[in-house]
Amino acid sequence: MAPRDEYIGAMGHFSRLDLYDPLVRLAVRERRFKRRLLAEAALRPGFRVLDLGCGTGTLALMAKRTEPCATVVALDGDPAAIRLAQRKIVREGASIALHLGFAQQLPYPARCFDRVLSTLLMHHLSHDGKLAALREVARVLAPAGELHLADFGRPANRLMRAGFSLVRKFEGMENTEDNVQGWLVEMFLNAGLRKVRETAHYSTLFGTLRLYAASAPC
Repeated sequence: MAPRDEYIGAMGHFSRLDLYDPLVRLAVRERRFKRRLLAEAALRPGFRVLDLGCGTGTLALMAKRTEPCATVVALDGDPAAIRLAQRKIVREGASIALHLGFAQQLPYPARCFDRVLSTLLMHHLSHDGKLAALREVARVLAPAGELHLADFGRPANRLMRAGFSLVRKFEGMENTEDNVQGWLVEMFLNAGLRKVRETAHYSTLFGTLRLYAASAPC
């Protein structure tokens, strides 16, 4: 299956992308977990940073504010999300390169990014799509590079499982199975990434959000 054929946008099968930013802010404690993810990424001047599955550009803008001397590149497969991100970037006057493309076929050379950041992307992809995307991440990371990723994982309790059932309804039961079963860490390892660890988790209206970090292949 081609990446475009399996692609599900930021709002799943719901078309109101204009509601995405306020929904994420309220439902998944966006600022808190993204600040934590950026702190763990420890961006430095001169770093090349990829926001993979950038959506409307919130994380890319936060990364640029965190380290203005880093080169920030943002990629997403949804043209509508890219347009919204572009408007936000222009409004802020930030220097961020926006690209339309898919995580499973990154349009970048090998070993070109010091950090790859990704939030709320994996649960949109099929099992094979997740593996393909993670292998691409492993390919584009520089030798000392790191992946820092946040997505829904195994629900911490029944309440979190009930919340995640709403996400599964919109994103598809098959695409979210790896998340609900807690298989993401194993998938990182299968893609060739090293030193994979879960660094934090948060209870949200839509389930248990988990943060992960991993290092580039040897």
